[in-house]
Amino acid sequence: MSNRTPPDDFTDINDAVGEEWESETTPYERVRHVIAHTYAPVSADTVATDAQTSPKTARKHLNALASEGFVTTATGAHGGTTYRRSPESLVVEQAADILEHISTDELVTRIAEMREQLTDYQTKYGVESPEEVTVEQTNQTLSESESTQPDIDAETLREWQTTRRNLAFANAALSIANAERFVDDSLGPTDESVSA
Repeated sequence: MSNRTPPDDFTDINDAVGEEWESETTPYERVRHVIAHTYAPVSADTVATDAQTSPKTARKHLNALASEGFVTTATGAHGGTTYRRSPESLVVEQAADILEHISTDELVTRIAEMREQLTDYQTKYGVESPEEVTVEQTNQTLSESESTQPDIDAETLREWQTTRRNLAFANAALSIANAERFVDDSLGPTDESVSA
């Protein structure tokens, strides 16, 4: 047994962290942080609670983020507006992260490797996508007929899906890198290049 006594003024750590977050950030920053991790439609009230702000303030910032393309809106079941992170903003964020960590040459190499891996899956399982494999296997199980298609385990199916998703992000990153190069070229020479 310990001779220690618990502190008299124990405060909930979540409350302390929440208060610190609120004091060190603006309502806009908190709303943006909450919605950046929201992939299912939610109400402004829900975002407001999580962002520790009023529903009116949350709605104002969510609408601003929607006009920037960071958030998508929809009409909820009861007629109110719902908000979630836009898929486009997620793709751009993932692409920017890839470009920050991988050179364009390495990205081209990895894209070729992922395309080859996807072709291998398609050849081995005789279908174009992992979803078709699961549909084929479900139909075969129901009909209990012999199959010429090899069975696929859950791990391989996940790897196929992950490779396909990663290829999509890598292609987006490469497209952004190419677009940035053309934008840089269209701006003309910089002051440094003129003086050199």
